[in-house]
Amino acid sequence: MNAIAVASIGLFLFFLGYRFYSKYVAERVFKLDPNYVTPAHKLEDGVDFVPTNKFVLWGHHFTSVAGAAPILGPAIAVYWGWLPAFIWVVFGTIFAAGVHDFGTLALSVRNKGQSVGTLANRLIGQRGKILFLFIILILVLMVNAVFAWVIANLFITFPASVLPVFIQIPLAVWIGYAVHKRSKNMLVPSLVALAVMYLTAILAAQIPILQIDVVSYFGGEEGAGLFGLGAVSTAFFVWIVILMVYVYIASTLPVWKLLQPRDFINSHQLIVGLAILYLGLLFTNPEITAPLTNATTDVSWFPLLFITIACGAISGFHGLVSSGTSSKQINKETDARFVGYAGAVGEGVLALISILAVVTLFPTAGAFRETYSSFAAASGGGLGNFILGASQLATGLLIPANIASTIVAVIVVSFAATSLDTSVRLMRYIISELGQEYNVPALTKAHVATSIAVVSSAALVLLPKGPNGFGSGGFLLWPLFGTANQLLAGISLLLISIWLKRLSRNYWITLVPMIFIIFMTLYAMIQQVFLQWSFWGDNTNWLLFIFGSIILVFALWIMVTAVSVLRDKTPKVLDTE
Repeated sequence: MNAIAVASIGLFLFFLGYRFYSKYVAERVFKLDPNYVTPAHKLEDGVDFVPTNKFVLWGHHFTSVAGAAPILGPAIAVYWGWLPAFIWVVFGTIFAAGVHDFGTLALSVRNKGQSVGTLANRLIGQRGKILFLFIILILVLMVNAVFAWVIANLFITFPASVLPVFIQIPLAVWIGYAVHKRSKNMLVPSLVALAVMYLTAILAAQIPILQIDVVSYFGGEEGAGLFGLGAVSTAFFVWIVILMVYVYIASTLPVWKLLQPRDFINSHQLIVGLAILYLGLLFTNPEITAPLTNATTDVSWFPLLFITIACGAISGFHGLVSSGTSSKQINKETDARFVGYAGAVGEGVLALISILAVVTLFPTAGAFRETYSSFAAASGGGLGNFILGASQLATGLLIPANIASTIVAVIVVSFAATSLDTSVRLMRYIISELGQEYNVPALTKAHVATSIAVVSSAALVLLPKGPNGFGSGGFLLWPLFGTANQLLAGISLLLISIWLKRLSRNYWITLVPMIFIIFMTLYAMIQQVFLQWSFWGDNTNWLLFIFGSIILVFALWIMVTAVSVLRDKTPKVLDTE
């Protein structure tokens, strides 16, 4: 089938979803009020609560939720055929991700910018709140480990991407000061910064001396590294240490100094990247060579398809960003539709091109099946296949393949780094909140909470041993990340449903996708935790079994409590200021 036709159908459906469905949700269900005084104005502190232009905030929000997941998940899920992945990305975005991201944002804005974990106290009680906070804490810890692992490996594989990524940091700080202190417009400086980044990427792709290849510094892949490790493992360790130092600093700075300007630059990267890929698709006019559906698989698509593609269809992490950072920066309540729902659509558009880049990469269906011979092979090669497929599309615009692969790697790393430091910031909030809850004053201090977040994240990505040798933590956690992420999305949808019911509004728009997500996720999670990872399972893994069991027990406990509240015939009106 022609890839342009598939892309056109997907993009048109996304347009309809935003134009009509999100408008109905905004006006008839959430009833957004342009005159409502948002937490960004009520609680403005110049650090976390900062009124922000909706386009700048959309850039922060999108790049915070995107990361590598909307690329990696679809690139793996095409193992079951491109049609199931396409259907889930498109309709999951419109009817699940859109209302989830939009809903958690609207709920938080109406409640002092509090996170969904905190709001669980007002919606389902104190016990539910504590359990939910612990689930979120475990999830963001896994997010930190997974994205740090992804970035470190991309730096090793694509050393030409390192310099342009690091050049972005001082440029973003300069823009932050220029805008915040001198009230300058952010658009022109951010475009200049993007041009500098991409010029650096082009030069680094062509000039080896500009490539920060840490592996070569230790003698190449067969060389000896530090602490008895090989060169590759040493390079991985070095990058993890550098990343942890970076996220410590980035997550404690005021949002205007680095987070907002860097994310605004990254929003331009999204536009440029998507333009390159979709225009490349238009000019190369490729045929989809991958099968429509794949009947000869070693792992069933049901229910794992809906777990493998999380970001790009629906993701619980989005709700943490919506209610954790974005809600504190909403200038007008009506901006929530653009930031929340359009942010989800943006990620759906990215997931769609990820599918098309991979399924048009191979010359024949046989070549696709050879590369995607098993689910494990698909999981191990998904991100690399996307970068190769994206580079192939970019050649339609006469961009050399080595330059295209460097720019694509820069985009992926930039998004993943944004998600990483946003996640560490969220983890700081949660640790501080638990410190308040259990009367441990030290945990409420920003640098203490951040130190705990950074050290535990580094330990989780570095210490577990696995098939990738030293630093296999992120690789090992990826299967559990998907299930925990979707479970969190289902619980967040349940909380929004309770909120809407108490306000006597249409709660079915969130309840229906909640039921679907919860069913699929619990099915997959019980199957994985008890039939695969347990000591009597086929693939015993104590790390995943312990983490998975804790999350599953907490989630079931929350849902039992929440369902009883939802069925309460005497609705309590939630105070929405």
